[in-house]
Amino acid sequence: MQQEEKTRYSSEELKEFEELIKGKLEATVSELNYIKGGLSKKNDSGTDVTAGSAKLVEDGADASERENLSQLAARLQKYSIQLENALVRIKNGTYGVCIDTGKLIPKERLRIVPHTQQTIEAKLKRAS
Repeated sequence: MQQEEKTRYSSEELKEFEELIKGKLEATVSELNYIKGGLSKKNDSGTDVTAGSAKLVEDGADASERENLSQLAARLQKYSIQLENALVRIKNGTYGVCIDTGKLIPKERLRIVPHTQQTIEAKLKRAS
């Protein structure tokens, strides 16, 4: 007797992924809020009056750090949106199904990249 290939994850399996995603989302939002707090402090102009050239070097370093933090915040924001979208897919029953092949994405991949919508084979094929 041939075993039929699964096309959806069970409610119990989806619950496991939901908990994983909620944990990652909570950590991401927490980190994002921390960075945003750091950025707002960096944007406050200091009240200390420092000598010329040392101040210019410091301003340049601050600008570079602000830019790095802004880029990190943007990546975290995008990741949190992807995780929220994954939670929506869990609710509507499409989570874990490859958007290109319609096959189930292996659990191992979903545990590592819980917001993915593709099997690794489909992702590699699309990239080439």
